[in-house]
Amino acid sequence: MLIVQKYIILHQIKKMIEIKKFGFDNKPLREKAFAIRNEVFVIGQNCPKELEYESEEESIHFLLLKNNHAVATARYRILNSGIKMERFAVIEKERGHGYGMMILKEMLRDLKDIDKTKYLHAQVQVVDFYKKVGFKKTGKLFEEAGIMHYKMIYCN
Repeated sequence: MLIVQKYIILHQIKKMIEIKKFGFDNKPLREKAFAIRNEVFVIGQNCPKELEYESEEESIHFLLLKNNHAVATARYRILNSGIKMERFAVIEKERGHGYGMMILKEMLRDLKDIDKTKYLHAQVQVVDFYKKVGFKKTGKLFEEAGIMHYKMIYCN
C-alpha cells in the first residue's frame, strides 16, 4: 500500500510541472527566467549584471514551472565550438526537488539530434550534478565571473 501511495504522490507532482522552451522574443517567459537568474546569480552570487545578461537574443531558453510558478531556468547557445549549455538556476527555496535535473534532461532531449559537442562551464560545487547525466570534466579549473569552474563535455 505504501508503494502505491508514493506512486500517486509522484504522479500528482509530475502533473504540476511544465517545462517551456522559448526564444528571446517571448517577453513574459523571458522576464520570469531573468528574475530567477537575478535572484540566483546577481544577488546570490554577486555576478555583475552585464556578465549575466549577455548573448540573450541568440540563446534558446527553458523555464520550469511548478504549479504555474517559475522555479528553474537554463539556456543554450549554438556556437562554432559546439552547443554551450548555461545559466542553470533554481530558486533557493525549490532546490533539492530535482527541478535542475528535469530542466537539464529536457535540454539534452531537445539537443539529441544535433551532432555538435555539448558542453558547459560548471561551478565547482555542482560538478557531481552534471556527472550524473554523462558530463565529464576537461581541462583545468578556471575563474569566470569571480567563481571557479570546470569545463565539462557531454559524453553520452
